[in-house]
Amino acid sequence: MVVIQPATVSGGQADGIVLLYHNVPPYAATVMEHVNAFVTHSRFAVWAINVDHGYPPVLDELSPRIILLHYSLFGTGNYTLNARYLQFLERSSDTYRIAFFQDEYQHCGQRFAFIDRHRIDCVYTLLEPAYHDLVYGRHTHGPRVIYTIPGYVSDHLVRTAERRSIPDAERRIDIGYRGRSLPFYMGRGSQEKREIALRFAEMAKGRGLVLDLAVDERSRLYGDRWTSFMANSRGFIGVEAGVSIFDIDDRVQVAAEQMLRENPAITMEELSANVLEPWEGNIPYRTISPRHFEASAFRVAQILFEGRYSGILEPMVHYLPLRKDFSNFDEVIGLFKDPEVRRSLTDRAYADLIASGRFSYREFVRQFDEDLEVAGIRPTTDPPAVGQIGWLIRRGTTQGRWRSELRPYYRRLLPFRVRRVVHEVASGIRALVRPGLRRP
Repeated sequence: MVVIQPATVSGGQADGIVLLYHNVPPYAATVMEHVNAFVTHSRFAVWAINVDHGYPPVLDELSPRIILLHYSLFGTGNYTLNARYLQFLERSSDTYRIAFFQDEYQHCGQRFAFIDRHRIDCVYTLLEPAYHDLVYGRHTHGPRVIYTIPGYVSDHLVRTAERRSIPDAERRIDIGYRGRSLPFYMGRGSQEKREIALRFAEMAKGRGLVLDLAVDERSRLYGDRWTSFMANSRGFIGVEAGVSIFDIDDRVQVAAEQMLRENPAITMEELSANVLEPWEGNIPYRTISPRHFEASAFRVAQILFEGRYSGILEPMVHYLPLRKDFSNFDEVIGLFKDPEVRRSLTDRAYADLIASGRFSYREFVRQFDEDLEVAGIRPTTDPPAVGQIGWLIRRGTTQGRWRSELRPYYRRLLPFRVRRVVHEVASGIRALVRPGLRRP
């Protein structure tokens, strides 16, 4: 067992933030931008641990002032904190515990139980403040609740856009879009991501526009391909992120999936009439998306369904508002085709959302630090202890990091049956070297 010497960290106290997150190859850039923002910009010491890399034994000796549970830990019905991490939470009874949540519209009972069982002190939510008491105040022990948005503007995004952007006249795509189809039980709002692309493509026929719109998983773009796509698009279409049904009692999804099993060919309209309609818009859960910041950074003119966009985007200032029934489609296309209109929109969006710094990760973490100070927690500095703890964490997860990095190649190169034999052999060796570790 690793023991931290009192000279390094007195009594095992870690005066900083242990940030737990989950990310697997190919690593999601949005997750890492959010995680790295705390490490880079916080005035507190931050030790970020990817739980996919295993459990560093040093945590058994630490009592951190703050534990931050990142939204990436809380998958759709599948939390990635194993038994040792949960025990770590249980032991850290005097620690200030923070949980970030996204996709809060489903599996609410599981989340509420987690908050109460582990006595979460502070929740960061995408729910607007008017609904905090209705959701978290009514269904949990009453933690402090703070409003946030899904993502912010990273320094990397700004630098990449400056380096990769090309003049409007040289861009090859007039209007681009990548979205995905969501389950019906998430409500009409969830279907907008698909509907805007299909209807837009149909109505834009014969108008001389070069379109690149897709809503299937195979067409999704990541990394450099997504960057190139933005750099070569004059405009994007889009909608608010989120859904229009908040399944707070865990009833809607169950009822909808039962009806889908009974009638797989059921339409959205039929499902709405039989199950969904009473729940539509019950608790608003729509927000601005990181995609809107990306488009602003790359000076891509945005044509968006009318909405609030977290009160950040203004129609005819930052984007062209498209009615959801497409009744103003001709007017919107006429405006979009005017280069001066596009320039005015993109200049203002860049100035307000990017250059102002109001929505940067630096500003987000500055406010996060202030929220901690309001809770009575202030940073102190002990550089030797910070470095020692970081080194022990890295040492404790080295094997897990290598395993995580090699996993995609291992799965791609070896058939399932071969992998199973390898696991059996490895388990046998571990059982000989360390008796009692072999799984039944």
